[in-house]
Amino acid sequence: MKADPQDQVRATGEATTAALTETRFPCAQCGAVLHYRIGTTSLECQYCGHNNHIINDGAEVRELDLHIALQRLQLSRTITPETRVISCPNCAAQFAMDAHIHAGECPFCATTVVTTTGNSKILKPKALLPFSITQAEAKVSYKKWMNRLWFAPSALKKYAKADAKLNGIYIPYWTYDSDTSTSYRGQRGDVYYVRQRYRTTVNGRRVTRTRQVPKIRWTPVSGRTSRHFDDVLVGATRTLPRKITDWLEPWDLENLIPYTEEYLSGFSSEVYQVELDEGFNLAQSTMDRIIKNDVANAIGGDQQRISAVKTRHSDTTFKHVLLPLWSAGFVYRDKTYRFVVNGRTGKVRGERPYSVLKILAAALCGAAIAVTALYFVSQSQFNSGFTFSFDDGIGQRGLFDWGSEPAPSRWPSPGTGDRIEFPELPRNLRF
Repeated sequence: MKADPQDQVRATGEATTAALTETRFPCAQCGAVLHYRIGTTSLECQYCGHNNHIINDGAEVRELDLHIALQRLQLSRTITPETRVISCPNCAAQFAMDAHIHAGECPFCATTVVTTTGNSKILKPKALLPFSITQAEAKVSYKKWMNRLWFAPSALKKYAKADAKLNGIYIPYWTYDSDTSTSYRGQRGDVYYVRQRYRTTVNGRRVTRTRQVPKIRWTPVSGRTSRHFDDVLVGATRTLPRKITDWLEPWDLENLIPYTEEYLSGFSSEVYQVELDEGFNLAQSTMDRIIKNDVANAIGGDQQRISAVKTRHSDTTFKHVLLPLWSAGFVYRDKTYRFVVNGRTGKVRGERPYSVLKILAAALCGAAIAVTALYFVSQSQFNSGFTFSFDDGIGQRGLFDWGSEPAPSRWPSPGTGDRIEFPELPRNLRF
């Protein structure tokens, strides 16, 4: 979707003048605080059970022009405080909240608080994916993941069960769209074969043989390739390692809905910590890997050498979106391990400890199995039967054949009482 030029970053100075506000969602029936009911479009009252429908204002998920946004961000750059003081709209208590936290709970009365991002961040979320996996379902996925872990310490499940507490949180992401045109230079390698003569020894004799030897014919090539990228996803949080957020993909971004604060009620939410320009640099790295593969395919041949690549981006747009996940951690031997559950699919990824003893035991067991298998294979090959012949030098040939019969336990030797029988000599042989 193309960017709307009227729907860009807010004007310079607006970020510093916007007042910090906290939003609560009272029940229309009893006035209690509402929480989003997972899998629905309603807020549910935990006291009277009344459902309050989330009103859709008909807004669309729009792409924003990247270059215009970066220009306005450069003019509006402000220093963001690390923390800010929040006044609870329910009990009036004041408490500190990290600047990158967008939604949370009052530590005194547990009232859900959703703050505006205008005082610290210029770009507001434009879309989100609501939770569709409940906390109970996430715990089931987590337990299955734990049971599938190889080489995990035996006591891990006990520690994880005692320490793990799943928290629902919306994580900020950037998505980038871009049309790319890439010019390239390189070499195409085509394999061909030449016949080569060589000398070798067969049955004690030197013989001449031929073989096919592969060669590569390199041809200079150049050209141009193009590709449209849609919704290249980049995590905009520093709270979780990038490898963990990447593990949660894929996301059903085609089901993004316009950002509505009601969906955040009852969950935590972060403000982006990875800036828009840094996010695009990361997205370009992802695009470059795909473009390199496109260039290799365009060059063709059996092998490719790429010497120069130059990519131009046009019609580049972005979205700031929030994606749901369940996050938790467990402590094992004084070290905290974190894991996350995709709030849409239930996919689990995270950090885990390993048992050195189990790894060593598995290695020793594998080595023992390999040695045993080699022994039985060698025995079966020996006993399955083989023949060999010899030339006695006087025109007679001897043949030994062990079919399925057992091989002799020892070879006969002169002087032991065993006889060695040779072929009968011709009667007319003279010495």
